[in-house]
Amino acid sequence: MTGSQRPTVKKKNCGFTLIEMAMVLMIVGLLLGGLLPTISSQVEQRNVTETRKQLDEIQQALIGFAVINGRLPCPATSATNGVESPVTGTGICDHPYDGYLPAATLGLSGTSSSGLVLDSWGNPIRYAVTSWNSNTFTIPNGMRTVGISGLTPTSLLVCSSATNITNSSCGSGYFITSSGNGVPAVIFSTGKNGAQGSAGIGIDEAANLAGYPRFVSHLPAPSGATNGAFDDIVIWISPNVLINRMVTAGKLP
Repeated sequence: MTGSQRPTVKKKNCGFTLIEMAMVLMIVGLLLGGLLPTISSQVEQRNVTETRKQLDEIQQALIGFAVINGRLPCPATSATNGVESPVTGTGICDHPYDGYLPAATLGLSGTSSSGLVLDSWGNPIRYAVTSWNSNTFTIPNGMRTVGISGLTPTSLLVCSSATNITNSSCGSGYFITSSGNGVPAVIFSTGKNGAQGSAGIGIDEAANLAGYPRFVSHLPAPSGATNGAFDDIVIWISPNVLINRMVTAGKLP
């Protein structure tokens, strides 16, 4: 048989058919769909962890300021570029319960263009300070004047729920800091949802932004919870820790 008489061999098509491609894409989509919630959960947990660490560092910066200056700083406002308000440092705070962390006054870095420290979600860190006993904790040498035995702040409270909360007190059975003893300062992040008093937030988050001397702190709660969604991260300064640090530094007799 001559070369010209050899039978023609057809080459097999080695490409993917449309059906095969569709099946591959479907499988990849299912795999990615299963991974995305896990990745999202990991990112969210990292944000929470970093923000908690950030708040702890801020707490120590506030205590350090008090040790050096004999008082806690006043909160900043959105218009003071991270400086406490009033900037004169008189201790009579303009916004004791609805202000922001005074990052510039504390000498903290990592601030926004407006001078405010942002949490992991890009929301400004909030800060409240007691105005108890004619602003003893914020006026220059106010704590030293009163003395250790008299430093029992009662006007700034932390509650476990906003149920039956009032402008100046927690509801019965919802005190974290006891009804007879408050705290000098509260620092908090509004969390992922960045609640800023909008109509859709729960009553616990709304209480933290109401501008009154009581705040709510508890574990995160989904939108279907009794008091609505809650993802604020709230910490505070213990009066005993603050007093101990100031005594150790020789700032309290």
